[in-house]
Amino acid sequence: MSLPIRTLRRVLALPPSLRLRTYATSPPNARLNTETDYKTTPILHHTSSSALSNPELPASVRTSQTHRQNFFQAINSALHHALSSDDRVLLFGEDVAFGGVFRCSMNLATNFGSERVFNTPLSEQGIVGFAIGCAAQGMKPVAEIQFADYVYPAFDQLVNEAAKMRYRVGSTGMHAGGLVVRMPCGGVGHGALYHSQSPESLFSHVPGLRVVMPRSPAQAKGLLLAAIECKDPVVFMEPKALYRAAVEQVPVPAYTLPLSKAEVLKEGKDVTVVSYGTPLYTCSKAIRKAEEDFRISCELIDLRTIYPWDRSTILESVRKTGRAVVVHESMVNAGVGAEVAATIQEGCFLRLEAPVQRVAGWSTHMGLIFERFNIPDVARKERYSQW
Repeated sequence: MSLPIRTLRRVLALPPSLRLRTYATSPPNARLNTETDYKTTPILHHTSSSALSNPELPASVRTSQTHRQNFFQAINSALHHALSSDDRVLLFGEDVAFGGVFRCSMNLATNFGSERVFNTPLSEQGIVGFAIGCAAQGMKPVAEIQFADYVYPAFDQLVNEAAKMRYRVGSTGMHAGGLVVRMPCGGVGHGALYHSQSPESLFSHVPGLRVVMPRSPAQAKGLLLAAIECKDPVVFMEPKALYRAAVEQVPVPAYTLPLSKAEVLKEGKDVTVVSYGTPLYTCSKAIRKAEEDFRISCELIDLRTIYPWDRSTILESVRKTGRAVVVHESMVNAGVGAEVAATIQEGCFLRLEAPVQRVAGWSTHMGLIFERFNIPDVARKERYSQW
């Protein structure tokens, strides 16, 4: 489907509720591609009782209070807890002292001083290199890369220094554990070439790094605090589309959630859907429609940690359902889904009722007005559920 540029301009000038949806017109029933209603989605905890019922929370936290926070506020809360509880924690990056582009570090420089929360030069290689040096000396640096798209100059530092340090120093005990590199990632609808990339699969190839991507405010807080405590360097990826959109009840006290442990968000018996980050919300919508239209039962799993990832939870689910769909926003070629699909094929071959399917971004760069054509949507996901 294509539109003349004049028509396209008129469409874009309409309020969102009246715009024609110029994407995902196959199948023709494009009614599926509505915006996510973050106020009702089952992915988020809309009540305190729901938030506190998580069995992964410590017993003391499950009897505490919650407050309503969006994603960036939960990140800010986690950073505040970390800085308050451990003098070794440092926070730095481009514009961090001012609160950062997405306000994740708002007021932290005021509360903890410029020696612990500070701005850096515009040098990603320098930011990560300095952070590795801090970690090697026993500090717990949280380095922010302003956008994941900017991390590539620091790739050598992460791959050849942070990830290899514990391996190459032997019994001397030196390591880069305590290092966390935070970076906003993923599409926002208008980020284009340099502000919508999802490079998580590049880091998932590197032994020695942990790669984490939370789906919600409560998950972001617990996983970030766990990453800061982790003895391995952690690449912590924050879906920027969720910073303000995802709002839920978050426990007030500090708590950690387990790294390298997937979570079953919805149980089912006919097909397993595996995803992480923002696409989980689209998966949830697709599952609801697929279950209504095709009378099937879908299991939804959030990887949470992309590397090293939780193979046992995924394999146990697929052995039960016999079918699997792996969904992610980043490009399909050599993506996280390829590794998950191959592992399922090896571990569940005799139980599979159908080939493992991948639903992912197209293997192309992100165009400004074509971002929604690239990113998987409900119609594309539901098509793979018609078994």
